[in-house]
Amino acid sequence: MTTDFAATKRMFHLPDGVIYLDGNSLGPLPLAATARVTETVVAEWGELLIRGWNKAGWMDMPSRVGDRIAKLIGAEAGHVVMGDTLSIKVYQALASALEMSDRRVILSDTGNFPSDLYMAQGLCRTLGSDYVLKTVAPEGVVEAIDDSVAVVMLTEVDYRTGRRHDMAALSARAHAVGALIIWDLAHSAGAFPVGVAAGGADFAVGCTYKYLNSGPGGPAFIYVAPRHSQKVQPALSGWLGHESPFAFDRDYRPGAGIERMRVGTPPILQLAALEAALDVWDEVDLDDLRSASLALTDRFIAGVEAACPTLELVTPRDHARRGSQVSFRHADGYAIMQALIAEGVIGDFRAPDILRFGFTPLYVGNAEVDGAVAILSRIMASGSWNRPEFKARSKVT
Repeated sequence: MTTDFAATKRMFHLPDGVIYLDGNSLGPLPLAATARVTETVVAEWGELLIRGWNKAGWMDMPSRVGDRIAKLIGAEAGHVVMGDTLSIKVYQALASALEMSDRRVILSDTGNFPSDLYMAQGLCRTLGSDYVLKTVAPEGVVEAIDDSVAVVMLTEVDYRTGRRHDMAALSARAHAVGALIIWDLAHSAGAFPVGVAAGGADFAVGCTYKYLNSGPGGPAFIYVAPRHSQKVQPALSGWLGHESPFAFDRDYRPGAGIERMRVGTPPILQLAALEAALDVWDEVDLDDLRSASLALTDRFIAGVEAACPTLELVTPRDHARRGSQVSFRHADGYAIMQALIAEGVIGDFRAPDILRFGFTPLYVGNAEVDGAVAILSRIMASGSWNRPEFKARSKVT
């Protein structure tokens, strides 16, 4: 299959006059999601009421949608389930992995998303002072994986710089010293081909509202490798992870396989939006996606570096080490980004000084790249970003 990206672009609502380069933070609205959510609200919730759990298949949605995610992340069928937020899924994976080890050290890197680190810090406080979180620079992870480490917890693509870890190599290193490894795929799933099974992941987690376009607050997923799925003990042992939820037993018995990683009532409206969003991927070859993404990011890097010499590239030039975003550094990055947004080019800012731009060929092409470069060049050359209104910080950057 050869992917027609002009066709996938027509499957999204993209506002006129906007070049959207922030799908790595919140994907745009898939047109099919409007009808699908409306159907769920009106025909299912409205008409079926509580019968929707059986008649509309709501109870099976976390597993059914999980299998569709599995295809995008290179996971075995029946080993991904949906629900809750990414932070909750990080906590589940980390707590379960620690219970499988007699060691007490969690290893991560300083480029990991802060929420993942916060979850680890909180879990260490709960478990006791002998549990510690150790962080090293992203480039120092390989050397830091030794036989003191219980769990390595990494985000495959650095949310700030777009730097990509080598999943297979780091997983192999962790296993060689008897450690487990957890991969956060928040900036990977839907950005390029991911291979959690081939890459040796023990656990993987990810959100769906970025490259997978499920909408704000969309549900997260968790993957447990088949070798662990029947023995892993979920720390958050919620009623829907029980072997028989509607037996209403007083004592917890874990469900079969990945089902035990369910916690509470699934978010049906958000899952409906995600299910519709995933229809886009039926038209996409992931290798085509990767090739197009690299071409777009190369084009953007070349254009910005030629026109805006005061911006410093922090994203790796090496394709193997790059995700699907490009980041530049500037001391006044926040104001520059606000000036860009005011002119219809939407990216985002990450403290302290990163301008971040996401690229997905599903709806971004050469015209958008060239248009964004031209506007950024004009803003930098004129200094129009240096105005008070662009320096006033909003709650969300």
